[in-house]
Amino acid sequence: MSILRIGILASGRGSNFQSIINEVESQRLKVKISLLITDNPLAFAIERAKKHGIEYLVIKPETFKSRDDFYKKIADELKKREVGLVVLAGFMRIVGKPLLMEFPNKIMNIHPALLPSFPGLHGQKQALEYGVKISGCTVHFVDEGMDTGPIIIQAAVSVFEDDTEESLSERILRYEHKIYPEAIRLFSEGRIEIQGRKVKIKGAINPEIFLINPSIE
Repeated sequence: MSILRIGILASGRGSNFQSIINEVESQRLKVKISLLITDNPLAFAIERAKKHGIEYLVIKPETFKSRDDFYKKIADELKKREVGLVVLAGFMRIVGKPLLMEFPNKIMNIHPALLPSFPGLHGQKQALEYGVKISGCTVHFVDEGMDTGPIIIQAAVSVFEDDTEESLSERILRYEHKIYPEAIRLFSEGRIEIQGRKVKIKGAINPEIFLINPSIE
C-alpha cells in the first residue's frame, strides 16, 4: 500500500500544521506532507515548511480573475503532487467548488467548537457568550457550507466560570493538536467510512483522545 500524500492549506501561524509535522517526523503518523499552500505571503506556516524541508507555494486570490480560477489552481497543484487528502490548517476561506469537486470527501478541517454548535469565526467566543459548560473541537470533512460537513471526531473540554476567549482557546488548541493528526491517521489507514452525514470508524480508538477529564486540564 502506497503512503498517503497530504497537502496542507494554511493562512496564518500554522500550529495545527506543526502538530501534524511532529507526528509525521516521530513516525506515529505515516503520511507524506507533499505541499503547503498559503494565500498569505506573511503566514508563519511558511517558516514551518522551510524549517522542515516541505515544499510550499503562495497562491494569492487577487491574482486570479475569479474565485473558481483560484481554487482550480490550488486543485491543479495538489493533483500534480498526487495528494490524496487535503488538510485545512487555519485556512481562512470557504473552499470553492473546483477544489471540492477534485477532492470529494478528501478535504478535512478542524473547528474550535463542538459542531454543529458555533460554526464560523470565533467559535470559542460564541461558546462563552452562550454560556455553555462544555466546549471543544471538531474534525470534519468539508462541503460547500460553513463548517457543515460530516463530523469525524471531536474532543470535549470543560468551560470554567473565569474563562476568557484566550484561555478557552488555548485549552481547546491542545486537543486540536491531538485529534487532527488522529483523524488523518484514521483516513490513511482506510478506517473511515461515510454513510450520508455519518462517519463510521472501523476498529477501536482510544476514548481518552476525544473526551477530556476536567480534573487533568
